[in-house]
Amino acid sequence: MIRIHREGRWIVALTILLLLVLVILSGCFLPYQANYAISLIALALLVLVLRFFRIPRRRPFLDERIVTAPSDGKVVVIEKVHQEEFLESPAIQVSIFMSIHDVHINYFPVEGSVVYTRYHPGRYLVARHPKSSSLNERASTGIETLWGTILVRQVAGFVARRIRCYARTGEASRQGREMGFIKFGSRLDLFLPPDVSIQVKPGQRVIGGVTPVARFK
Repeated sequence: MIRIHREGRWIVALTILLLLVLVILSGCFLPYQANYAISLIALALLVLVLRFFRIPRRRPFLDERIVTAPSDGKVVVIEKVHQEEFLESPAIQVSIFMSIHDVHINYFPVEGSVVYTRYHPGRYLVARHPKSSSLNERASTGIETLWGTILVRQVAGFVARRIRCYARTGEASRQGREMGFIKFGSRLDLFLPPDVSIQVKPGQRVIGGVTPVARFK
């Protein structure tokens, strides 16, 4: 059985209703061949929506010295930056781009304590745009661990215009647990201490809560 995330239940229900009405109407007023084609298209759309909001069954990778991927997707950026919002220090940025085919649940990448949360209104540039991390709508979460402090940034994209961040300042960060959700494709930025050992490469596919992204030294 496919489990549907709470952020998508009403969307899935509405999609099923609209597609069902479309198929019934096409069956009443259109030739058999057209109704068959519309039914196939409706089925494909339903499968896409179900895949997007599904809750995957997976076993998180748990290790307090490991930073795991905060989302499914492709690594698009690994670079040294000066992180000014919260860390106010040099950092390594690792960015993961989520396509519409990826699970869009966001996971806590480390075990620790949430010490900073902030929502930033902004623009809706394409998530692959280099400036999207600093100009787009985004939610930032700072997490303090035994090995260092990191920042996780959820970034909205051109289509994704709804960010859900479940992290709250003062609460625990449980590695592999849900941290938030972004609807319809976007990106996650990790800002890590400059001395971490990066475990991924640009272009690599990662699995949220499972794939090791970096190791604290």
